[in-house]
Amino acid sequence: MKRLNSQLQQDGAPLELILLIRTILAGCKEISFRVSQGALAGVLGSTLSENVQGETQKKLDVISNQILKDTLRESGYVKAISSEEEDTVVPCNPDGNYLVSFDPLDGSSNTEINSLIGTIFSITHAPQWMKPDDPSAFLQPGTQMVAAGYVLYGPSTMLAMTTGRGTHLYTLDKTHGGFLVTDSNIKVPEDTAEFAINASNQRHWEEPIQQYVKDLIAGSEGPREKDYNMRWVAAMVGDIHRVLCRGGIFAYPFDKRNPKMPGKLRLLYEANPMAFLMEQAGGLADTGQGRIMEVMPEEIHQRVPTLLGSKNEVLACLSYYK
Repeated sequence: MKRLNSQLQQDGAPLELILLIRTILAGCKEISFRVSQGALAGVLGSTLSENVQGETQKKLDVISNQILKDTLRESGYVKAISSEEEDTVVPCNPDGNYLVSFDPLDGSSNTEINSLIGTIFSITHAPQWMKPDDPSAFLQPGTQMVAAGYVLYGPSTMLAMTTGRGTHLYTLDKTHGGFLVTDSNIKVPEDTAEFAINASNQRHWEEPIQQYVKDLIAGSEGPREKDYNMRWVAAMVGDIHRVLCRGGIFAYPFDKRNPKMPGKLRLLYEANPMAFLMEQAGGLADTGQGRIMEVMPEEIHQRVPTLLGSKNEVLACLSYYK
């Protein structure tokens, strides 16, 4: 099987980017080990603090964030990092050429039930005229990403990643500690009969998505004339991994409860990297009002509505908005 380095070189990634990706994955391998220890290491449960999002932090949130922060600050390749768990950006090397944004442990509530969780990351070039502690350096649309991916901590530890030359899946071989290519240039099926959405929020959705899901549930007797299954992991990494592997649509739509917080998912840490992966696999990624990767961020913790997945199903969903 092809090793990570070989695939990245084949895709034309520059050496410094390859070394940065390997640095991120070194941190993820440490997180994978901590996750696997679970209750044995006393890392389960919540802390007494909240992050900048107002969410109660899990112990593994804090541990994972610190692992990645320390690893990236020591690497020398990174000018600054932005994390879902940090109030503002963390300066690193003033001469670093890259910016890294990450969600250190997506789906951390699943740690209590030993279910799927993961790390999501994206990399962009660092504007050399900006200071390392300047958050505006991160206010770039997703089209500026040079790499993005997630590491899924499941029965096996898997990496999905793109550098703009297709989306590849890797599996961590724990016998030698490296990621090996197990599926290259994956393609998301254009049609699907599966959807993933948190149906408990239905009363808060806008009318277009309400009607869309209603028609899906109506199945073969409804206007879509097809029976659908609903799947929901409660961790974006798990749901997106399923969509990448066998098709589907994942939706976290606009929510009318708080106009200042139009979606649950963060643009920099979740929506953009997953959109990059999905588009490189032939899928679509939209907010309901336009392409996710073209959204110009206004602040580093900005949230957006998210529709991701099989091309024809996302187009069908978007037709309800018209």
